[in-house]
Amino acid sequence: MTASAKVPTAFRSKLRERVARGFTLVEDIVYVGLGLLLAGAALVLLASLLLVFARGLVGGTLSGGVISVLDQVLLILMIVELLYTVQLSFREHVLVPEPFVLVALIAGVRRILVVTPELPKLVEQGDAPFRNAMIELGVLTVMTLSLVWCLVVLRKRHPEAVAERV
Repeated sequence: MTASAKVPTAFRSKLRERVARGFTLVEDIVYVGLGLLLAGAALVLLASLLLVFARGLVGGTLSGGVISVLDQVLLILMIVELLYTVQLSFREHVLVPEPFVLVALIAGVRRILVVTPELPKLVEQGDAPFRNAMIELGVLTVMTLSLVWCLVVLRKRHPEAVAERV
């Protein structure tokens, strides 16, 4: 007789259920910790952005730093989307791909918006830096279009997968 045959089936089921509940508890603790870290980071970045924005507005230098402000706004938006993903995973105990695709899309657009204003400076630096920036913009454009297509396909396949925000 094997060792598993000696252990009653009901005991094994209860043991598996307890282990599964233990893992769920650990998962919930990790999600709460990640959520707190993401929320804290978003709030700190938002406060910092408000300070930079106010200083630029009062000092009259806001027009020169608009790209930096937009970069920070998109970074905060990425963190908020990640926070939403953590919240959804905590509440539903399911991992939905759409928020991750959306974060990748925001990251790509963020990089496009940072590289594009630098193009005039890169022209002055020579052909190689300018060519590299153009290649990067081309790759980012293809990536952005691919991610938009992925979002459309994911939402058509699983329209119920998008959870409502509470």
